Amino acid sequence: MKVMIRRTGAGLSAYVPKKDLEEPIIKVENEHLWGGAVTLRNGWRLVLPDLPQGTRLPITVEARKISDED
Repeated sequence: MKVMIRRTGAGLSAYVPKKDLEEPIIKVENEHLWGGAVTLRNGWRLVLPDLPQGTRLPITVEARKISDED
């Protein structure tokens, strides 16, 4: 699914256009964000693509939603 990642005054947030959903990112698996999973405030876990550490925000990426069992 397409997800826009951006930096806000309160940290990072993810916007999912198809769901018209914007949630803060509350947990980051990888220190550099890219190539790991992030957890949104609503409980969704998304796997982000592996991008270079200096990737500028905001950016729209193809992310994969995973369940807690993964």
